[in-house]
Amino acid sequence: MSHAASSPLQDLARSHGVATEYWDWRGKHVRVSDETIRTVLDAMGVESGSQEQVEQALAASKDDAWRRVLPRVVVLREGWTPWVAVHVPHGSAITGVIHLESGEERKLAQADHVVDPRKIDGVQTGEATLELPGDLPLGYHTLVVTFGEQEASTSVIVTPERLELPAALQTARAWGLTTQLYSVRSDRSWGLGDAADLAELGTWAARQGADFVLVNPVHAAEPVPTMEPSPYLPTSRRFVNPMYIRVEEVPEVGYLSAAEHQMIEWHGDDARRLNALADLDRDGTWEAKQAALRMVFRQERTHRRRRDFEEFCEREGQGLVDYATWCALVIDRGLPWETWPEELRDPRGEAVAQERERLAEEVEFHCWLQWVVQSQLADAQRELKAAGMSLGVVHDLAVGVHPGGADAWALGDVLALGVSVGAPPDDYNQRGQDWSQPPWRPDRLAETGYAPYRDMLRTMIRLSGGLRVDHILGLFRLWWVPKGRPATEGTYVRYDHEALVGILALEAHRAGALVIGEDLGTVEDWVRDYLSDRGLLGTSILWFERKNDIEPKPPEAYRELCLASVTTHDLPPTAGYLDGEHIRVRNQLGLLTRPLEEEVAEDEAQRDAVLAELRRRNLLAGDASVEDEVAALYRYLTWTPAKLIGVAVPDLVGDVRTINQPGTDEEYPNWRLPLAGPDGETVSLEGIMTSRRAKRLIRTVTQRLPED
Repeated sequence: MSHAASSPLQDLARSHGVATEYWDWRGKHVRVSDETIRTVLDAMGVESGSQEQVEQALAASKDDAWRRVLPRVVVLREGWTPWVAVHVPHGSAITGVIHLESGEERKLAQADHVVDPRKIDGVQTGEATLELPGDLPLGYHTLVVTFGEQEASTSVIVTPERLELPAALQTARAWGLTTQLYSVRSDRSWGLGDAADLAELGTWAARQGADFVLVNPVHAAEPVPTMEPSPYLPTSRRFVNPMYIRVEEVPEVGYLSAAEHQMIEWHGDDARRLNALADLDRDGTWEAKQAALRMVFRQERTHRRRRDFEEFCEREGQGLVDYATWCALVIDRGLPWETWPEELRDPRGEAVAQERERLAEEVEFHCWLQWVVQSQLADAQRELKAAGMSLGVVHDLAVGVHPGGADAWALGDVLALGVSVGAPPDDYNQRGQDWSQPPWRPDRLAETGYAPYRDMLRTMIRLSGGLRVDHILGLFRLWWVPKGRPATEGTYVRYDHEALVGILALEAHRAGALVIGEDLGTVEDWVRDYLSDRGLLGTSILWFERKNDIEPKPPEAYRELCLASVTTHDLPPTAGYLDGEHIRVRNQLGLLTRPLEEEVAEDEAQRDAVLAELRRRNLLAGDASVEDEVAALYRYLTWTPAKLIGVAVPDLVGDVRTINQPGTDEEYPNWRLPLAGPDGETVSLEGIMTSRRAKRLIRTVTQRLPED
């Protein structure tokens, strides 16, 4: 993009990866306001309020690398031999050693590269150059440089050139279910779908030939009412919501007294009544489960169970302690935590240590809940694999966290304040979106060697055969929106995608998992090619795959390396979409920026073009029902080369209602709708497994197709 006459403020912004202009979804050039740029820079710790501050910050940014002995972090691909600049007092002799993850040490050679010294903050500073060898193993290593009596260190992260597909997918394609787990309730559920329901749904699907079940993010939510309904706005992305525990399957339940068993049954009976409600009641479910789980927690554990719990706590380390401490403090003091005494807002402070001691049993309870829920989800994954699935559970990773949550409290030093993550306007969200999540600060994330990011990925990948990364474009750039301003007044901030994607590939490689990137929305042309080159799958939604504004893309033109599906959770199920539900809802909620007639005409033209293509390919008869149309759309997808095909569970039962309407909060019952049939009546997990409609749709996807 060519820049107009550049100001010092714009130069400063660009030096920190902040966009000063961009092209919007309609191809219009937009210049970012100075006010937005200053707010975003301030959130990154860069003062730019006055012209003098801008000039000082700009000068400082030019010498930033020279003020550091070593870079914040070094990320490279396997086989690369990068040079690492070392900045020390001019004339200093240096030695460089790399400490490998395995414990082995490797001495580094100094490259013959002469750079003129500079005076930095009054010190004549020279630059030496170390060359990293090309045979470093994958993993997390430490580079240590010694000069005189001083030393400095930095992380060296070696990532795979490409994430290879699991063996089963290298020569074959696969299909699976996509679902909002909490909405799929069995007769035994306590008001919401849980880990046992996931295992039940998955083992049934495996018998139908499915190879995976993709679920919504199962990240942790608040431990007190009101629980945030959106799984994409969690309190922590590293830890899991204990709401997904199946109480009766915790081993210690078997050792309870008869009276305690009776109490558990009473709590269960109360919670199962929630299955009949029109809307999901997370708070009611958690109230019942928490009461029952506290009884189980107090039960004596066997030696082997104690050892397993202790090993879990040791593996999770300080991150688990911080999360559990936050939960204990929330139960003791309430939310928001920003109203707590100042000394309790620092997780490393002495006051928090004292409170942790005072609330030790409550802290242990929340550590225990994590052990139990992660164990049950890991069990579900093992059961799905044992049932024959090549992948099993595919978990979903949300873009960010709640600003008042555990991660914002514990990881506040790596998050940007005064801004939130969102998305610029696009075809389906014409006013833009503000997701109210604090973004990572790129500089602080690098300074930690990406440790919080690595820890988060490990938890989710450990429980699954694959990971879907929501808005994977956020690993390249994120739309930062200044607090109190509309989403249209944001701007892009660039991240080190080589590091973020590389670490994601490394963690997935070590776990033998695949990665699906949700790459919908406003995408730079080169990003999808980059992700494909690194072995990450993309996402193709049939309604969005068009060769022009109206005509559908032919199935043969789809990407191979992708998860293809007809719909997604931000659109109605397919039967609803065919009936224009997405237009009706957005019109009722005032989310359209064009006249209703224009929206309806364009939408009908697009849907009619798709149905006409189905008829042209003899996939649909002239007198077809809605159920026939849904089946034909899925059959159309089987003609694509896509490695994965996702079948939405709501489509198995003919549901029509959107699970989430972007751009709304309380105006629409987002994330609160249970699975239902075309008539709006709730459908249980048992109902799915005996549904004629479900079996017909699955046959459509699994049957061998005749030659075109």
